[in-house]
Amino acid sequence: MLIGRDNEKIDLETAIGSDKSEFIAVYGRRRVGKTFLIREVCNYSFAFEHTGIKTVKGECGQSGLSKNDGMKYQLAEFAESLRRYGHNKVRRLTSWREAFLKLSELLEAKPAGRKIVFLDECPWMDTPRSDFLPALDHFWNGWCTMRKDIVLIICGSAASWIVGQIDGDIGGLHNRLTRHIYLRPFNLGECKRFAEAKGLVMTKTQLLECYMILGGVAYYWDLLRKDQGLAQNVDRLLFARGGALADEYHHLYRALFRKPEPYMAVVRALGTKKCGMNRDEIIAETGLVGNGKLTEVLRTLEQCDFIRAYSLPNKAKNDRIFQLIDNFTLFYFKFMDGVANPMPNFWSAAEQTQAVRIWCGHAFERVALQHVDQIKAKLGVSGVITRVFGWRYRAADEGDAGAQVDLVIDRDDRVTNLCEVKYRKGEFAIDDKYDLHLQSRRETFIEETGTSNAVHLTMITVNGVRRNSYWNDIQSEVTLDDLFKE
Repeated sequence: MLIGRDNEKIDLETAIGSDKSEFIAVYGRRRVGKTFLIREVCNYSFAFEHTGIKTVKGECGQSGLSKNDGMKYQLAEFAESLRRYGHNKVRRLTSWREAFLKLSELLEAKPAGRKIVFLDECPWMDTPRSDFLPALDHFWNGWCTMRKDIVLIICGSAASWIVGQIDGDIGGLHNRLTRHIYLRPFNLGECKRFAEAKGLVMTKTQLLECYMILGGVAYYWDLLRKDQGLAQNVDRLLFARGGALADEYHHLYRALFRKPEPYMAVVRALGTKKCGMNRDEIIAETGLVGNGKLTEVLRTLEQCDFIRAYSLPNKAKNDRIFQLIDNFTLFYFKFMDGVANPMPNFWSAAEQTQAVRIWCGHAFERVALQHVDQIKAKLGVSGVITRVFGWRYRAADEGDAGAQVDLVIDRDDRVTNLCEVKYRKGEFAIDDKYDLHLQSRRETFIEETGTSNAVHLTMITVNGVRRNSYWNDIQSEVTLDDLFKE
């Protein structure tokens, strides 16, 4: 059951059917469905498949090697995979150079035709001082590129490794990839299709609430049971003792990043400020050094969809704002962080509380930020060049509270959409006070940014805006139904 992933499927199928050797990197956050996508598209037919093993303290079973001896452990497992795929002369491997030599021998013995090599969790194979990357580089450049029949797919959740060593500006394999595929979490429409395929019966509002909690991670949604309501599922997965996702926050960042501490420090700092922080504020909050390492941390978090970064109008690029937008992480910070013994039925009891209502408002704003393409489609500007950013105004007068808009769409057709995102289970009604607020905010935006565009007030709501005397004061609206369109 492969939901969505149309562009990724085309990329993989094109590589498999090409007339040259291909080197593909597939990466994305933990449990987003990378391995499943590759296996489905390749029809589980590999000339060789191997999965790296995450080394931890302790013994590694029958091999008798300490898991701390990472290189030997990884090579022992790789040798076992070679034997499983038919290389019966492999005994003990002493280096990655030897391991890839044996792999080339295995592939040369295969019948004519495309040979797909799938190395899953590749970052775990690259243990300290193992020379894995030079050996992989030599295997590709010294052997694979001399042929036309190899499809080499490397995959991993350790995004910092893929981005930095393979797909980034540095590393021994720079410019070696023929294709790279970043697998994003599902959008709302894809989650709806996934839920329907699993037999989950939920309204669109319930699907939205589930998305605001779990984000679009396929594995999380696959844990939902169709015989339970949403609140029951959330309690079972997140708040019950031994819940499948109770400790997911800690596992998530450690799986994604080799040295997770600076990433988690940035994420935690951003979790305290809904409107986000600039670089200097992050440094002050975390105590991290403002060097190239921090730049790499912020770049990787942005590329993995944990944060968004944008420049304010009339501000330099180095004064960008960074905002945490990962749904699961923010839910954890709001309701789970620091709670030693949560109530097993916490979410069922808390659903109607004021704290949850406030959270729903903030979470729905994040969902809007994650569905800008759907918003642009509803506005009829999918083909127009746009700049998407947030805007905040800090007044010099202490009596002025300032203003903030999380979503501004600045368009090349000389229109700017100033988006107001409001969560209501029924229609949202604009009254005289809120209408005055909208008009004042538009005037402040025009004055402070100096824009010459027409500024359109755009309402993004769950069930639309009530048609009353103030409805004509907005220029456009987007509803939850629009956000569900793929």
